[in-house]
Amino acid sequence: MNLGNLSRLSKAKTRSISPENFTGEKGKGGMAVEGTGASCARGLGKDGSGLGWKVSPSIRMEAGETRVIADIEGPGAIQQIWLTPANVRWRDLILRIYWDGQEHPSVESPLGDFFCAGWNQYAQVSSLAVCVNPGRAFNCYWEMPFRKHCRITLENRDPDEHAIVYYQINYTLTEVPADAAYFHAQFRRTNPLPFKEDYVILDGVKGQGQYVGTYMAWGVNNAGWWGEGEIKFFMDGDKEYPTICGTGTEDYFCGAYNFDGGVVDPTMTSEYREFSTAYAGLPQVLRPDGTYRSQTRFGMYRWHIMDPIRFDSDLKVTIQALGWRTEKKDRRYLPLQDDIASVAFWYQTLPAAPFPPLPDRDYLEII
Repeated sequence: MNLGNLSRLSKAKTRSISPENFTGEKGKGGMAVEGTGASCARGLGKDGSGLGWKVSPSIRMEAGETRVIADIEGPGAIQQIWLTPANVRWRDLILRIYWDGQEHPSVESPLGDFFCAGWNQYAQVSSLAVCVNPGRAFNCYWEMPFRKHCRITLENRDPDEHAIVYYQINYTLTEVPADAAYFHAQFRRTNPLPFKEDYVILDGVKGQGQYVGTYMAWGVNNAGWWGEGEIKFFMDGDKEYPTICGTGTEDYFCGAYNFDGGVVDPTMTSEYREFSTAYAGLPQVLRPDGTYRSQTRFGMYRWHIMDPIRFDSDLKVTIQALGWRTEKKDRRYLPLQDDIASVAFWYQTLPAAPFPPLPDRDYLEII
């Protein structure tokens, strides 16, 4: 969908799943008589049960529980997801999506990282694919077609606390073109990155498809500038050297000169500058010690919506962690050992290879 075709009529059927209509069935919304809002709706409705009066706006997920939040028979496509959690850390909620009966997920990520919020703190994101709005409202607009079946689950990994989750999944039931591929998203984290090793954003992809986006939550453990590393795309049989090689971390995320206007403009103060645009952004900078000090945290996204990276048989994506030696007489690159997490977004044909096991809750912990 886009502004250019909104006027065209279609036989597609619009449906929506939420806690007020768990199945998305036509004419079955707002019928709940029990739920998280039942006490607030008491006395309303024809019989006082609250029927039709926001009885079930959210779900309560107990500690350790996994809940199916969408189970849809195709063909069709997910068009938009809105979700907001409460009472839980965002990396304790794991989002998984399964296509057409595959046993392993095609999407597996902590909730915050999937929605460009890896540091468990709110920051405005205003892009075409993902929006994060006040307060902590997660939205995505990735098109997710499926032919036979779609299943979406949430897991609450907190062993002690329940989670409250409000959500709405808007989708269409319609024919899917033969050349439509399946949406995938994979989370990874390495903490700390071993010395002189490249960080792996994605590996093991087999089949035809296109890479469409990267989110990174990057925690810097050294002082000074950290983003000299190059991103590399190894595709279709590339071995030691990639087909696509970037020029620097901030360059790949569509910034320049350290994300710092003061580096090249003497009229500006030297500091990291957040930005959020349609295709790329640095929406989050956490500054515990000030600019260029140790322990600064960054959240960055880059969407390949206008420039998808197409591959025919395989794909691997890596990025280097490079800073600088601090001595002026010994100016050269310094490989860093940072805390790096990422979500890779791509489309590909099925069957897809299973993902590496998701690390346990302790390994994903952020302080």
